[in-house]
Amino acid sequence: MNSSPILDIQDVQKAYGTFQALKGVSLSVRQGEFIALVGPSGCGKTTLLKQIAGFEDPSSGAIRIEGQDMAGIPAAHRPTSMVFQRLALFPHMTVAENIGFPLKLRKTPPDEIKARVNEMIALMELKPIYLERFPKALSGGEQQRVALARSMISSPKLLLLDEPLSALDVKLKKVLQAELKRLHRSVGVTFVHVTHDLEEAMMLADRICVMRGGRILQLGEPADIYYRPADPFVAGFIGETNLLPINVKARDAGGITYESAEITDTTTTVPANLVADDVKSGPALMMVRPELFRRLRDGETADCAIDATVSEIFVKGGTVQYRARDTMGRDLAIEIQGTSQLPMQPGEQVRLGWDKKDIWVLKPEDV
Repeated sequence: MNSSPILDIQDVQKAYGTFQALKGVSLSVRQGEFIALVGPSGCGKTTLLKQIAGFEDPSSGAIRIEGQDMAGIPAAHRPTSMVFQRLALFPHMTVAENIGFPLKLRKTPPDEIKARVNEMIALMELKPIYLERFPKALSGGEQQRVALARSMISSPKLLLLDEPLSALDVKLKKVLQAELKRLHRSVGVTFVHVTHDLEEAMMLADRICVMRGGRILQLGEPADIYYRPADPFVAGFIGETNLLPINVKARDAGGITYESAEITDTTTTVPANLVADDVKSGPALMMVRPELFRRLRDGETADCAIDATVSEIFVKGGTVQYRARDTMGRDLAIEIQGTSQLPMQPGEQVRLGWDKKDIWVLKPEDV
């Protein structure tokens, strides 16, 4: 992947009357990268996508594509293409006409349009017999491929995707997620993808940008976002997690020492590489992801452990998720490999252990 930035966003703000949708967003995207924008509804991710596409102008700040300032350049003249949640295929046009429409607008010769349409059909693994069909004769997944083909036919520098898979059923969504990954790998175009599906973002993106309230909270690779979240909001938004309160007694270059009324720890210390930079003496949270818990049988030990009572079971097929309450009445989430024999039952008292190398200590949100 080329490391040079293709998209450079500097301190972009966007206001709609008195409402500030974007509050100084800065983001640099590398050539050929797959970036996912995630966050709760109203966080500004789709607004940011519209600024990049040129459908709206920022109130202030700058957007540059390949070093060129996009101020005053309309959407039709930007090296971008967008795939919407509602695919916006023209119902009165055939598949071939839909795919070739961007080139027709550019007055491309018909023979060249036909050749490029055939290339797109092959790239999207659509059958040539679909070319003369109308969109209503296609399945949802086939329509999605047509929309992607139309967006790619003009060879954009940036492909912008606004939740294009959100309306599909789970099985079809999985298929098309794999198709998006294949497409990105095969064409090398830079993707900026807005999604509410956190699993989708983790699967597809090279980096994930977590937004909230018009700001970027954290930008990083999926593993960093998941295992080293910037704050409790990111920790809880990117997958389910357990945040156990602790009290940090001291911090130095080597890490922290802490105390807890519930956690049994062999050392009550945590090395510096497992502690966020802004954690100081006082209240803190120890993050343990659900899949990192394991049940401790009699005689078994672990770096850290906690007592709990199982309250609920959710069989998810490949995994089983348990809900439990610790001795302080807090809810815990535990996820283990699926099995035909459930190892824990509601009402059962259990001891849960985890390895210290898997934790992350962070500052509480209100501190």
